[in-house]
Amino acid sequence: MSDLEIQDINLDRSLSGYDYELPPELIAQNPAVPRDSSRLLVVNSPRTGVEIPALNHIFRDLPELLQPGDLLVMNNTKVIPARLYGRKSTGAKVEVLLLEERQHNCWLALVKPGKYFQMGTQIIFDGDKLALGTELTATVVDRDDATGGRLLQFDLPENVSLVQVLEKFGEIPLPPYITASTAADEQYQTVYAQQTGAIAAPTAGLHFTPELLEKLRDHGIHQAFLTLHVGVGTFRPVEVEDVTTHEMHSEWIEVSEVTVEKIRATKAAGGRIIAVGTTVVRALEGAAQSGELQPYVGKVNLFIYPGYQWQVVEGLITNFHLPRSSLLMLVSALIGRERLLKIYQQASASQYRFYSFGDAMLILPEAGERV
Repeated sequence: MSDLEIQDINLDRSLSGYDYELPPELIAQNPAVPRDSSRLLVVNSPRTGVEIPALNHIFRDLPELLQPGDLLVMNNTKVIPARLYGRKSTGAKVEVLLLEERQHNCWLALVKPGKYFQMGTQIIFDGDKLALGTELTATVVDRDDATGGRLLQFDLPENVSLVQVLEKFGEIPLPPYITASTAADEQYQTVYAQQTGAIAAPTAGLHFTPELLEKLRDHGIHQAFLTLHVGVGTFRPVEVEDVTTHEMHSEWIEVSEVTVEKIRATKAAGGRIIAVGTTVVRALEGAAQSGELQPYVGKVNLFIYPGYQWQVVEGLITNFHLPRSSLLMLVSALIGRERLLKIYQQASASQYRFYSFGDAMLILPEAGERV
C-alpha cells in the first residue's frame, strides 16, 4: 500500500477529513415549489482517475434516470409537533424538544436551559387548554446521560396519549440552520408520511409529489416503504477525531416482510435497490447485519463510514449534508470521501441549495464503491 493510499485511509477515518466550506446563502430556508422542481445532481460514472462531472437535472426527471425494474425504498415516518414551549412554576420560560416515548406518556426530551431542570421540576406548557379541559403539565423524573436530556412524565388521563394532543401544544421542529423559513408544516412532511414518531423529516423524500410517484410507477419503477423514526442521532455532531470510535444514538425502525420480499424479488429479477435518503440506508443495512436482509422491528444504531461492506443498498437519493456529520460519512462510504467532497464543491459553485429544504443528489449504482 502506497503512502498516498495510507493517507487517504487515515483521512477517511478522521473527522477533519469531512470538512468543507459553504457560503451561508446556500443553506435553503424554504423548499422548492412545486416539490419536484428542485435541482438534482446525478452521479452516474464509475470512480476513475479522471473525475467526470456530475450531471445537472431537475428532480422530476427521475423516471428517465432510473430503469424499469428498479425499486425505490422510502421512509414513511411522519414528523410530530415535537417542540413545545412553557414555563416552570417560578415563571421561567422553557423550551422542550421531544425525542422519543420511553413509557406511556413518559418522554425523553431535550430541555432549555437544561442545567436548571432537577428531579421533580414541573413544566406547564403553552397551548390550547380546551383540548384537555386543563393545562398540560409534565414532571422531570430522570436524567438521560447519553443525550443530556430529561425524562418527562406528562400528566394526562390514562386513556389519553400525548401524541393525540400534541397538535394543540407543539410545533413542527425545523433544524437549527433553518432560521428564516415561511414554509407551512406540511412542507416538512413527505407526501407519503404515515407512521407518526419522527422529530425530523427524511428530507430526501420531500422532493416527491403524488404525480411523480405515479409517473415512476408508469415507467415500471417500483416502490416499497419502511419506517425509521428520525431521532437525535441524525443531528448529533461527530465529536471525536477518530470517527471509528463515534457511537450513533439508536433509532426505531420497522422493515416489513412485504418490503423484504420486494427487495429480494427485485434483486432476483436484475433490478436495483435505490434508497430514498440516508434513513432508508441505515434501516435496510441495519436489518441486514446478520448477513442477510430480514424483517426487523426494533432499534438500530448502525454507523456507516468508508470501508463499510454494503449488504442491500445499491443507489441513493440524498440531499446535501452538513460538514463533519455522520450523514456525510455514510454517503462517502458509497462513492468515496474525496470524490464526494469534489462533487460538493461542484454543487456549491453551481449554486445548489443545501441541507433539509435544499436540492438533491442521485447516486446511481454504477457510481458506487462496492466493497
